[in-house]
Amino acid sequence: MIRRPPRSTLFPYTTLFRSPKMTSTSKRQSSPDDSIFRIPPYYYLHVLDQTSNVTRVEIGPKTYIRQDNERVILGPEKMLIIPPRHYCIIENPIVRDKENKPLCDTIGQVKLRHADKEVRLEQEPFPLYPGEIISAKVTPLQIVPPNSAIRLTALRDFVDGNNTQRIAGDEWLFEGPGTYIPRIEVEVSEMVRATILQPNQALKLRARMSTVDRDGHDRVTGEEWLVRRVGAYLPGAFEEVLHVVNAYVLTEKEAVHVRAIKTATDGFGVHRKNGEEWLVTFSDTETYIPDVYEQVVGVVQITTLSNRQYCVILDPVGPDGKPQLGQKKLVKGEKSFFLNPGEKLERGIQSVYILGENEGLILRAIEAFTDKEHSATEPITRKPGDKWMIRGPVEYVPPVQVEVVTKRVAIPLDVTEGIYVRDVKKGRVRAVIGYTYMLDQDEELWQKDLPPDVEKLICTGKDPLANRSELYNKSQEPPAEQLKRDKTKLVTFRVPHNAVVQVYDYKDKKARVVFGPDLVMLGPDEQFTQLSLSGGKPKRPFAIKALCLLLGPDFCTDVIVVETADHARLQMQLSYNWHFDVGAKSDEEAAKLFSIPDFVGDACKAVASRIRGAVASVQFDDFHKNSARIIRASVFGLDDKQKVRQEFKFQQNNLVVTSIDIQSVEPVDQRTRDSLQKSVQLAIEITTNSQEAAARHEAQRVEQQAKGRLERQRISDEAEAEKSRKELLELQAASAAVESCGQSTAEARSRSEAARIEGEGAVQQAKLKAEAMGIEAESELDRLDKARSAELKYVAEQNELEILKTKELATIEVGKFKDFVSCLGADTIRAIAVAGPEQQVKLLQSLGLQSTLITDGKTPLNLFGTALGFLGAAPNTAESCFPPPQKLPKVRECSEDQ
Repeated sequence: MIRRPPRSTLFPYTTLFRSPKMTSTSKRQSSPDDSIFRIPPYYYLHVLDQTSNVTRVEIGPKTYIRQDNERVILGPEKMLIIPPRHYCIIENPIVRDKENKPLCDTIGQVKLRHADKEVRLEQEPFPLYPGEIISAKVTPLQIVPPNSAIRLTALRDFVDGNNTQRIAGDEWLFEGPGTYIPRIEVEVSEMVRATILQPNQALKLRARMSTVDRDGHDRVTGEEWLVRRVGAYLPGAFEEVLHVVNAYVLTEKEAVHVRAIKTATDGFGVHRKNGEEWLVTFSDTETYIPDVYEQVVGVVQITTLSNRQYCVILDPVGPDGKPQLGQKKLVKGEKSFFLNPGEKLERGIQSVYILGENEGLILRAIEAFTDKEHSATEPITRKPGDKWMIRGPVEYVPPVQVEVVTKRVAIPLDVTEGIYVRDVKKGRVRAVIGYTYMLDQDEELWQKDLPPDVEKLICTGKDPLANRSELYNKSQEPPAEQLKRDKTKLVTFRVPHNAVVQVYDYKDKKARVVFGPDLVMLGPDEQFTQLSLSGGKPKRPFAIKALCLLLGPDFCTDVIVVETADHARLQMQLSYNWHFDVGAKSDEEAAKLFSIPDFVGDACKAVASRIRGAVASVQFDDFHKNSARIIRASVFGLDDKQKVRQEFKFQQNNLVVTSIDIQSVEPVDQRTRDSLQKSVQLAIEITTNSQEAAARHEAQRVEQQAKGRLERQRISDEAEAEKSRKELLELQAASAAVESCGQSTAEARSRSEAARIEGEGAVQQAKLKAEAMGIEAESELDRLDKARSAELKYVAEQNELEILKTKELATIEVGKFKDFVSCLGADTIRAIAVAGPEQQVKLLQSLGLQSTLITDGKTPLNLFGTALGFLGAAPNTAESCFPPPQKLPKVRECSEDQ
């Protein structure tokens, strides 16, 4: 609290500590100008003798009569009461003699220990003497509970109650249970609470200074150690709690991977070097707490192998505990083990190779070793890169010197199935057909490639007879997935009946022809002879792709354009029946079948040339009347008797054309087409008129018969309608009776059902409202609790900050006032206090003041405010010598004793 300056013309230092709170209280109780003051019991007041400028204390109960030269500057005020187990701190306490009585100086003023403090405990009520300030209000003594302590710091040198010399800056603990009696020389730093350690827990500590722990061990600054005792542990004054370390519970299936971060001896008495790693297993301990110089890398799970499993460990740890870098170790099941630090599994846990009768393994040696396991008579020396094969039935676990290249399975083959096999050493390719075969270590499957068109025809698998129209229809091509085939399997093609296929061997340079029905199997060096035939109308070359040649009989259709002798151009569509004359199916005759690649286009061109030549020599009318005879004669020719032959044979490939069908003949030019169309229309018109007359007569007869039947049907329908109307009226009457009865029943049921549904809805709505109100009340209560907690916390923090600010300002102002008093000097202040007005003026002039103020000594003046203006002092000088009221130190009410 800030003290106001004195009102006297003099400025005794004892009046500089007057409290504004006390002054305001005294004004409320009585006026300083009153002559009589009634002091109740346990009250007091401060009286200033204006003659001697000395302030004294008057203690009740009594009635005080003020003299003319006296002035009451404080009170009556209630004495300070300290209840049991409480204390307060008095600043600037009075000096007492051996009998605990206040000491006064030569002028009768009570002596004070300026800038000092005094702790006062439980005692009788006491007044505050002039100059005493309450630094700390009446506060309960701090109780230290069990398993707790308070950290104390010495502010100055002193000897405590145990005759222990404490030096400023020393720290120690006051351990509970107990009540702490505060001292001026000691500051409470913090409350220290014990850490409760459960089983399988440890406390990690660090020494803040060189000290001795509770076990009697010397600890240096920064040293860390663990406390493993179960129960409460209270750290010492120079011990810092880092954290609680939980133990790792080890089982038979889990271990702990530990790394040393400093060279030390572990809990098992083993000397560990910095960076060394090891495992702690269940056989070592059931629970493991890592030491301060140990770091847990992770928890390692046990590796378990069944009797059908094995694994290969890379960089295994040897018997001496050191890793064997670059080595491998084979472990077979059944077995369980932990991987040591630095070890890892190559390709994880692997299953034992169990080979059946039709299975085998291709092995390759990656290191030189002697094979004793699979040698029939004597051990075999394997060199790096050697390959061999083992066959089942057998169980095989490859040693670390062996690499499994692949697993082979026997390929079952039917008599119509096969595969292509290549010897990787010699490079020869052969076909294996008709029996189960397993590739050995020097063999591999060979892929046979075919031309794209042949590949498409083989993969689609279409019947050459049934799907001939799709062979040249590109819109019906199969998807790409259907065109995929296993190129290692034997290429086969089923030749249908009355068809033939040619296969050419490019190695032996020979061709063979296969007549159907039969199955063609291609050797490694054989290819099909592909046929590219003409198709469409008119014929287009390379329209049809095929592997087999159909022998017929069959037909083909072509469109040709001819011109008569009178230049009439006609377009004809002809159909030819054909077949191949195979005969005895000898090799020479069979070879002729494939001598012409496009026999369809060649035959159509030959027939069309003959027909054009014959038609060009006749008139249009003659051709229109005798077209069939002219065309057959031109193609088949005439015999010796001038009769048309029955067939036309191509000697190159034995193709025979047996008949020609004229499907249509149409003029090409418009004039011929118009004249032909007119004649046809006239014939059609005559025929149409005759047919219309006959149809008209027949329609009239049918109409008369229909009218008679219609009249009879109308009469019959009216009778049936009257009968149905009667039945309808009867049914309507019955329905009305039923409807009136059922409607009332349905309405009653619906009303009852509606009432029941409405009641259930109301009950459900009430339940939901109750739940909603409960949730809202709980949320509002939770919000209020959090708001109150936050507000209390905020107020507590504000109070702490205000107290801290007040203490710091008081310390600053006390120091400033002390410097101010020391600058003036005790003699100067005493001389100013006892001198008269004239001497005061001389003294002030001797101090170098430029102006003075002369008063009668009865009217009080505030020299702190007037001296600054009347004396004309400089701003810096006034501030340093006469501090303003608002910058005086804050003081508190204090007690009398101690």
